[in-house]
Amino acid sequence: MKISTPLSQICAAVLLCCSATTTYADAPAPAQPWMNAKLPAAQRAALAVQAMTLDEKLRLVYGYLGADSDWKKSKRPAGSRPQSAGYIDGIERLGIPPLYETDAGLGVASQPGPDVRKGTALPSGLSTAASWDTAGARAAGALIGDEARKFGFNVLLAGGVNLLREPRNGRNFEYAGEDPLLAGRIVGAQIAGIQSQKVVATLKHFALNDQETNRTTLNVKIDDSAARMSDLLALQLAYEDGQPGSVMCGYNRVNGAYSCENSYLLNTVLKQEWGFKGWVMSDWGATHSTIPAANAGLDQQSGMPFDLSDYFGPPLKEAVLNGWVPQQRLDDMALRIVGAMFEHGVIDHPVTVAPQQIDFRAHGAASQHAAQEGMVLLKNRDKLLPLADGARRIAVIGGYADKGVMAGGGSSLVYPQGGNAVPELEPKVWPGPVMIYPSSPYQALQRKLGKATLRFDDGRDPVRAAALARDSDVVLMFATQWTGEGMDVPDLALPKQQDALIRAVTAANPRTVVVLETGGPVTMPWLEQAGAVLEAWYPGTQGGEAIASVLTGEVNPSGRLPMTFPVSEAQLPRPKLDGYPEQADARIEVDYHEGAAVGYKWFDLKQQTPLFPFGFGLSYTEFAMSGLRAEVRDGRLQASFEVRNTGKLAGKQVAQIYVAPVQARWEAPKRLGGFSKVNLASGARTSVSLSVDPRLLATFDSASKRWLVAAGDYRVTLAAHARDAQASSVVIHLDAASYDVQGRAIKASH
Repeated sequence: MKISTPLSQICAAVLLCCSATTTYADAPAPAQPWMNAKLPAAQRAALAVQAMTLDEKLRLVYGYLGADSDWKKSKRPAGSRPQSAGYIDGIERLGIPPLYETDAGLGVASQPGPDVRKGTALPSGLSTAASWDTAGARAAGALIGDEARKFGFNVLLAGGVNLLREPRNGRNFEYAGEDPLLAGRIVGAQIAGIQSQKVVATLKHFALNDQETNRTTLNVKIDDSAARMSDLLALQLAYEDGQPGSVMCGYNRVNGAYSCENSYLLNTVLKQEWGFKGWVMSDWGATHSTIPAANAGLDQQSGMPFDLSDYFGPPLKEAVLNGWVPQQRLDDMALRIVGAMFEHGVIDHPVTVAPQQIDFRAHGAASQHAAQEGMVLLKNRDKLLPLADGARRIAVIGGYADKGVMAGGGSSLVYPQGGNAVPELEPKVWPGPVMIYPSSPYQALQRKLGKATLRFDDGRDPVRAAALARDSDVVLMFATQWTGEGMDVPDLALPKQQDALIRAVTAANPRTVVVLETGGPVTMPWLEQAGAVLEAWYPGTQGGEAIASVLTGEVNPSGRLPMTFPVSEAQLPRPKLDGYPEQADARIEVDYHEGAAVGYKWFDLKQQTPLFPFGFGLSYTEFAMSGLRAEVRDGRLQASFEVRNTGKLAGKQVAQIYVAPVQARWEAPKRLGGFSKVNLASGARTSVSLSVDPRLLATFDSASKRWLVAAGDYRVTLAAHARDAQASSVVIHLDAASYDVQGRAIKASH
């Protein structure tokens, strides 16, 4: 939110100039000056909070699960939306509506039950990040914001930007990859899109919540400067771009303190240094105390009965009355919540339940387009793709391709129109059900390839599948990896002996295209044998149509990897996942000894060659990038260059700028400094200019709380990916410079 004066200052001014005082008894209905939409949001919030009783303030900071819970023997509040994530009581006499909360970043999710909410599923967060398209991410956010509002929700628990430190993390599919610039820009754009629909978005999970194994008890150990240049920088960029109304603190501990009672993270970094004016909610089950949590910056306990106690219920009231939690602190909690509600239109534009107003056809088409933008062509030997007209006998094998496409599991799961195409899959309970969206690639291909004969085999018998492959011109081999919240995968191999199946099929017919529907990177022991590989991620509501359009050449693939694909787990900072397999209540330590050298930076630092590098992706056409120039303009490093489509087809190129010090030492040899996705017709060219955020040229000094750029020469590289052998570079000299936490230049004193 762009509020020039802190809410607490405005509230204090209002309290001084008004004669009324806060009372703890029921108060008569006041005049409601806070409903004057011409006043600034912060002033309106201060007026509203000044009129509240103690109990009304406490009502705002206590959240319920919006669904019945058999395991806790609890029923949802009467006012909540059925089978929803959360609910917070409003204050009717003051015109403050309840907060209706829903998961998550891939669409409007539903808690399981007898009457699930069916919406549009976007492709996975990794797919959106693989598009490298901030405008597309914003449009995707606006889509799910629109559906959330029409389903009756005014808070969307979306804005996940956990960095991909751990490729085995079961929730990686919800997030935006391994690089802080790419992840921050993509998620920030999504948040802005959500809030354009007058729905509050939620930046999460704050902070360093990068694995699911023992996620509620593990302790992350990391140096402050390393955190600032990695996970926290991703969150900061997303915050700056999106201006979310709320932030969700994570389950884990960071340097000894739980994230939701970590005063350094919540009070110092988020609220004081970054200037966040909205409210901090806990993750569901992440509150562990009353007084420490409230004083450390937690503004709202979420999702009771997930926690062991109602910490922000009667215990918080007692703490306030006894002065253990200052009255001013409770006022600040209420101010932050109501201020965000005013700022983002939640109060002036109350939601109603009107799902009949959702244009599911248009949203399905938009989801399909988003999936197409994020698919990454990893290999294409002898231009096997797009499928040629001469392919008359096509085998389609495995991956439930005759029925639909895979989705990830857990709180982000969107139940689709048309239901689960393969309802018998296990597990059927949380983080399941395993969901196959009813968008069949096989059926879509049949419609697009009317002259060809398509035959399907489920892949359960490798001998039978290989026989079909041998008798076909081309094979489309679908492989799936189901991942979900609350669990990590044991390794990066495809599950259920699919690697052996692919080996058998590719041995029988090297003209095999492997289509991957995965929650993250996987190893590929069969890569040399395969003719082509397409990473389709979890492609959403119309994923089958999206996959078919890319395979047939109707759409030219333009996705680029938002993370590194390792050859094996041995290349990772932690070859063995800490704490795996999980043991209940284990207080494990996770040492992020790699610091800020996450993903491609780690591979560069250790001089390891990955299976596929960060930023990599092929096209059906060819591009040339040239004319790189770098200069300092208005105190910022600017890079300019030209991109040409030298091939025969229209296509999109993702130009990537990497920066590296020649003399100084960073956490790794280079960093992504900027990117641009350009769409070019055959033979066309365009000029591109990019500005590099100075924080990407600096190291963070925790003692002075400054970003420091060392004087010296810096190499600026124009590349198609992080290991591009055809990359071009120029060297530019930068003077020493100092920037504050928010990246604003600090002039040297004389």
